[in-house]
Amino acid sequence: MASVDIRDVRKSFGSTAIIHGVSVPIADGEFVVLVGPSGCGKSTLLRMIAGLENITGGEIAIGDRVVNNVPPKERDIAMVFQNYALYPHMTVAANMGFSLKLRNADQSEIDAKVKRAAEILNLGALLDRFPRQLSGGQRQRVAMGRAIVRDPQVFLFDEPLSNLDAKLRVAMRTEIKELHQRLKTTTVYVTHDQIEAMTMADKIVVMHDGIVEQMGAPLDLYDNPINLFVAGFIGSPAMNFLRGKIDGQSFVLEGGARLPLGTAPAASAGTPAIYGIRPEHFLIDNEAGAEAEVVVVEPTGSEIQVVARLDGQEVIAVFRERHDFRPGDKIRLATDRRVTHLFDAQSGKTLARH
Repeated sequence: MASVDIRDVRKSFGSTAIIHGVSVPIADGEFVVLVGPSGCGKSTLLRMIAGLENITGGEIAIGDRVVNNVPPKERDIAMVFQNYALYPHMTVAANMGFSLKLRNADQSEIDAKVKRAAEILNLGALLDRFPRQLSGGQRQRVAMGRAIVRDPQVFLFDEPLSNLDAKLRVAMRTEIKELHQRLKTTTVYVTHDQIEAMTMADKIVVMHDGIVEQMGAPLDLYDNPINLFVAGFIGSPAMNFLRGKIDGQSFVLEGGARLPLGTAPAASAGTPAIYGIRPEHFLIDNEAGAEAEVVVVEPTGSEIQVVARLDGQEVIAVFRERHDFRPGDKIRLATDRRVTHLFDAQSGKTLARH
């Protein structure tokens, strides 16, 4: 195992800059998730760690060694891809042990390491099958087993669950997290799915347009986003953003409705701002709430999601309680001032969280 230190890394394709001075420290044994929308640079950064892309500027160190000019095969990393990349003419056992065979390892060593990986991943009964005889989840486990037998310093995962159905993604998410807890190998995992990031990571790195917007523990990013992008990207359904202005201990929406604030920034009265509230932090309050009109009701079983129009702006509210709402109903929505967010209307940076 080893730490990974990404220091002011830059990447350009010709005159087009893709990564703009990214720095990410990854501790030995840490599970770090790079998350962001398509085109943000997360997969490119992962490929630079692997040595599959050249680095335009900055340094990447694995352990105590700077690996900028080290070939991929000498970096002591193992990568799991989105498309599994299994050899169709080889059995599961042969696929898992192929990298060791290329190193001219003894067959007894190969068999022992393949058996150990198969036990970890519950693949013992499948070692004589071919990839075409496996389900998607089984193929992904074989790809992970191939990485495990190499006993690398660092695991790299490039959106490994994207090809799986929703139920299997949840199951594989748990398996990968359990695998990390057992092996304690430093892991860098790329995904565009923020639910994967929240549930799996020790540390999340949120990327956007080739820069790091924020990094930290999952719940820290959820509770304390530093700007509108992070606030809107982390969380599902996404945080609601309402436009208006600050008025003492209240936030006045553009249509005149008032929502509570904690302590507003000094000398901010009348300042245009954006009020952030997560869907699960809305309350029904028939006395103090602001009137909203129900647009769509989406029951999921464990909760009810309500799309409503609040003072001319659309919001999503989530309730754990059962409500018999119908489109067109008038409801009164209140918020808890302790869990509201306030953002600058121009820069999008956080002004205050209460």
